[in-house]
Amino acid sequence: MSLTFKPRPRGGRWPVALAWLAVLLLVISALLMGGAGPAYRLEWLSLGQSFSLLHRGALLAVGAAFVAVVALLIAGACRRGKPALASLLVIAAAVAIVAPPLQMRELARSVPPIHDITTDLADPPAFVALAEARRAAPNALDYPRAFAEAQRSGYPNLGPLTIARPLPEVRDAAAALARARGWSIAVVSERRLEAVATTRWFGFEDDIVIRLTPSAAGTRVDMRSASRLGRSDLGTNAARIQTFLEDLAARLSA
Repeated sequence: MSLTFKPRPRGGRWPVALAWLAVLLLVISALLMGGAGPAYRLEWLSLGQSFSLLHRGALLAVGAAFVAVVALLIAGACRRGKPALASLLVIAAAVAIVAPPLQMRELARSVPPIHDITTDLADPPAFVALAEARRAAPNALDYPRAFAEAQRSGYPNLGPLTIARPLPEVRDAAAALARARGWSIAVVSERRLEAVATTRWFGFEDDIVIRLTPSAAGTRVDMRSASRLGRSDLGTNAARIQTFLEDLAARLSA
């Protein structure tokens, strides 16, 4: 009777063990970063704790990528295809996980550190229906005058829109567009619309007011978008106003 021994793979268990360690670190990282938003939205964690969870998750993703690089080098030297492939996938996934926070950090450096944007710096549209909600929030109810210069320099092209259509038609189109965006409508009156936009991940609430003014050229549309929480909005409110006005003009010209 003869016994046949299966040759031991080159490198032993190290390539597989390191690849699995990288996968485990990546999974934990994804759970921490993915759960930070829902945990804050469900009031399980404070905002500071949620951001700390994001930071730790990002660090774990970097650690997973480092372990995966080591596993890849060992697997490559030992000619172990499966651990090498798993390591490559972990590296790619880690880059994909870490890239958005890095992009957000760069974006924060490129836009003004403000959270309240308006198309009319001289007379910003005021919140009426949402006034109580804003008074209860950390950020101010009124447009902070100190933001005006930063807004002028950061968003020089942001201004009111005049549409050659009667006011009721513009108001109805604006309300329809707001609902299509999933905003929660607080009030639609003759010359005003107020709504709340809620982000999906963290559930941050931004308040929006649209003011309509009849003019000889048609209807002037002024808009204000303000975050309830946080110093910088990473350009979200300005982008919201710009895209809304562009889409409103396109809808009414179609």
